[in-house]
Amino acid sequence: MTLNSQPVVTNVPAGKRMKSRVPEIRSAKHHDMLGAHMSIAGGTPEAIDRARRVRCNVLQIFVKNNNRWVGKELTPEEGTEFKRRRQKSKLRDVVAHTSYLINLAAGPGEVRDRSIVSFLDEAERCMMLGIDALVVHPGCHNGAGERIGIERTAAAITEIFARMPGSSVDIVLEATAGQGSSIGYRFEHLRDVLARCERPERVKVCLDTCHLFAAGFDLRYEGGYQETIASVDRIIGLEKLRVIHCNDSKRELGSRVDRHEHIGKGKLGVEAFSFLLGDERLAHVPKILETPKGKELKEDRRNLRVLRSLVA
Repeated sequence: MTLNSQPVVTNVPAGKRMKSRVPEIRSAKHHDMLGAHMSIAGGTPEAIDRARRVRCNVLQIFVKNNNRWVGKELTPEEGTEFKRRRQKSKLRDVVAHTSYLINLAAGPGEVRDRSIVSFLDEAERCMMLGIDALVVHPGCHNGAGERIGIERTAAAITEIFARMPGSSVDIVLEATAGQGSSIGYRFEHLRDVLARCERPERVKVCLDTCHLFAAGFDLRYEGGYQETIASVDRIIGLEKLRVIHCNDSKRELGSRVDRHEHIGKGKLGVEAFSFLLGDERLAHVPKILETPKGKELKEDRRNLRVLRSLVA
């Protein structure tokens, strides 16, 4: 596809199958890479305990308040306790997600400057917690156009790496739903950011099932799923895939609206997740829920049960 093309909305009728350009899907050998995003209320170590209460094997957290530029100080003691509980929990992986205020595609000015400073702060917090992957949305171009947005994001990533030379934290760009002026709803956007930044080996990719569906990739049938993963492999490379967010969608295919729903309760439906969880090529990739939550985490328990039943 060219830079100005749109994702293909496949809309293949139920029961039909398209010829796939990728190998036959097989049962995954590793079904223990399932988990959820957990609150850090009460301190980051509490997220570890919440994850284990609902039988997570992987975890995602914010490392500070996700709607503020400046967060509460993270002390060395808290970092040490987080790592101690993580080791005791035997979680297979922990990743972090940046605050929603960060916009790496912003033009020169206060928002760009604060975004870079905030990202650097969050990367430092990840280092203190022993987390090596920080997920971030590529950003919004705010009317400047997608190509300029891509160039700005790549330049921001290059600057970030230059300003944290000793950091071991990788940047993980999340594919988006394409809401508003956000970039990243097409795999070519992510590819072009990687091509323009100076440390592409330190940049990975996160897929979100809700975002893909909202962007026009129909995962509801096997052919659509396989074509989507084939596109990821062809345009970006599956070796770049670091995290998958497992979310159903409140909105319809191609809506370009990012609204998460419980697994099997939305427009995407449960069968799409059976294709994902039966794909041996992605068995090693952490799959993390970002579905709506209640106070007792019962929703996470229910959604994880659904996903595990599909693995079986």
